[in-house]
Amino acid sequence: MAIQEPSIDAWLEEAKASENADRCGMFLTHNGVVRITPKKEVREGVEGLGEVTHVEFSYDADGVAQAIEEALTWDGVYYVRVWLNEGKLAVGDSLMYVLIGADIRPNCIDALQKLVGKIKNDLVVEKEIYA
Repeated sequence: MAIQEPSIDAWLEEAKASENADRCGMFLTHNGVVRITPKKEVREGVEGLGEVTHVEFSYDADGVAQAIEEALTWDGVYYVRVWLNEGKLAVGDSLMYVLIGADIRPNCIDALQKLVGKIKNDLVVEKEIYA
């Protein structure tokens, strides 16, 4: 692992003490992890790539900051926190953590899915290395 992972317990404690915590009826977290099965195999059914040994991972920090600001404008979203790893990451290492605080469950779930999708699709470079 390239950098120290955050404590989700500490993040939740901070979120629950934040300025808009009283508006949040739900906090939802995402922890993306390097898996041994290649993404193309899982998503597209491509076989024969071998097992993932590690991932080379980087991201656009300015783009992530903008995505967080945008997420805070979505319906019912009052808290957002994101952490991204970087470098050469082994199977089992965390790629990212995302925490969303929102008023109701549908807004929280939708925001988490939308933000993680934005980050994964537009703001990270993730190269799987196979055995």
